[in-house]
Amino acid sequence: MKVTDYSTVVKVYDSNQYRFEEVKGDTDLEAYIQNNPKSLYNFLDLACGTGIYLNHQYQYLKELNINWHGLDASQAMLDKAKEKVEHVAFEKGFAERMPYEDEYFDVITNNYAFHHFVGKEKGLDEIHRVLKRGGVYKLHNIDIYWMKNWWVYHYFPSALLEDYKRFWSKEVIFRELSQRGFNVRIDCNYQMENIRVADYLGLVENRDISVLTLIDDEEYNQGLNRMKQDLEESPDKVVTNDFSEMICLAHKN
Repeated sequence: MKVTDYSTVVKVYDSNQYRFEEVKGDTDLEAYIQNNPKSLYNFLDLACGTGIYLNHQYQYLKELNINWHGLDASQAMLDKAKEKVEHVAFEKGFAERMPYEDEYFDVITNNYAFHHFVGKEKGLDEIHRVLKRGGVYKLHNIDIYWMKNWWVYHYFPSALLEDYKRFWSKEVIFRELSQRGFNVRIDCNYQMENIRVADYLGLVENRDISVLTLIDDEEYNQGLNRMKQDLEESPDKVVTNDFSEMICLAHKN
């Protein structure tokens, strides 16, 4: 499978407003804390990127005694994260070989990044290793198998083929986590709507959506030109778009 080079994406990554608008206070993290009272919690955001999620959660829960950690494979992304949020111990590393001791974390979150892991099975082994008994691993991602009409695939058809190579289905995720001794629940939120093409042109021009960095330049330019042509013919052009978010909560037994 191809891998996105985030050293090139990082320059425009935070200019995608949707990455900020969709981040809310994590009620699953809050619920874990309420149900498991203790004097100190160790928290890891795995594949933390530029720290958008971490920054928001720190502000949301800053009154609590939490040791915040962020791990990412890209030094360029971590450098951006360090500019954005303090009070977090950032480490460069891979999910498949994390630099932490056994059973250290109470909660591990993993937002929109599991598909990037080359060794997914090993990554899950490592998550199980560094998570405390009774701890929670939260995997949040899109479910591409329910969104074949996503606008990205409409304009860039081979992007779907690339994503098939990168994404596990929710059934595989459920099975792999269960086999490792997790108690797993998966919820999906699906929606279909018409969207304005003009609202997404800037995202394509930034080319910061990871799968757009994996298709060849010729197809990328063809898709971009198709969007522009559609808008020239009809500035209010809409396409039918479907989108599915998956939230997986896995409790370590």
